[in-house]
Amino acid sequence: MPLCADDVRDLHRFEIKILLSLERLMKRYRWVPEDVLRHQTKLSESELHYRLGHLMERDMVKSSSVPYKGYQMVFTGFDALALHGAVRKGSVSSLGCLLGVGKEAAVYEAMGMGVVALKFHRIGQQSFQTVRRSRTYMPQYKHFPWIFASTYSARQEYDALTALHADVSVPVPVDINRNLVVMTFIHGVPIVQATLENPDDVFASVVENVAKAYHLGYIHGDLSEFNIMVDGKDVWLIDWPQWIDPTHPTAEETLLRDITNLCTYFSRKYRVDASVEETLAQVVG
Repeated sequence: MPLCADDVRDLHRFEIKILLSLERLMKRYRWVPEDVLRHQTKLSESELHYRLGHLMERDMVKSSSVPYKGYQMVFTGFDALALHGAVRKGSVSSLGCLLGVGKEAAVYEAMGMGVVALKFHRIGQQSFQTVRRSRTYMPQYKHFPWIFASTYSARQEYDALTALHADVSVPVPVDINRNLVVMTFIHGVPIVQATLENPDDVFASVVENVAKAYHLGYIHGDLSEFNIMVDGKDVWLIDWPQWIDPTHPTAEETLLRDITNLCTYFSRKYRVDASVEETLAQVVG
């Protein structure tokens, strides 16, 4: 369900308190028992039920009666907490339209000090165990709900953008809150949606940026035509939560996959003379 600005703005302080309590308690419980939640929030039984009803109507919380009466915050509630935190810090002032939804993120346009992009990381429940095994930054807590994995994914991307933006064409990170990364808005489209007038120049620019990132200690890890953007004159590399260090045990394999994806796309669509071996040598220098 898309995040609604009105729903976030109209959250009562007791409802925010419930969401914050669920955030803490879900690290111990898969379903937070009602009596534990009531004790944590210090709300009366009637007030708690009333506010939980509002949150469930907005798709921020869900309940279960098996094996006991309990509650769990879902992504919309987690997104609302993240947006609420960013608004309080002043990095976001208003939420705009939904720009796109991928398998592990939802991206919105918004206003901050200017136009910004809001990327809510959403590592799905079904893919959580796969992600936990494949991404070395994922903690191995016994009680680690899948929505909190998205906080670590967001931090991974924010750290990469922070390290790279001065030298590599990536969005500039503005703020991070839970699973939300606030970044500069790129006025462009993925190259898969564009018809490039100068594909050789674009290919060369992408390779140059991949090389710069590599020598700064970052391999993208998921590079393809879907996360390379063009805005008419510049090229931008986006979506960095899967980056790995060149010293990682799978670095050689991962970089080869990135380069192969890149060369295959430009060779197939634009007949660019893109040799995987030569491009790889150019990147590692």
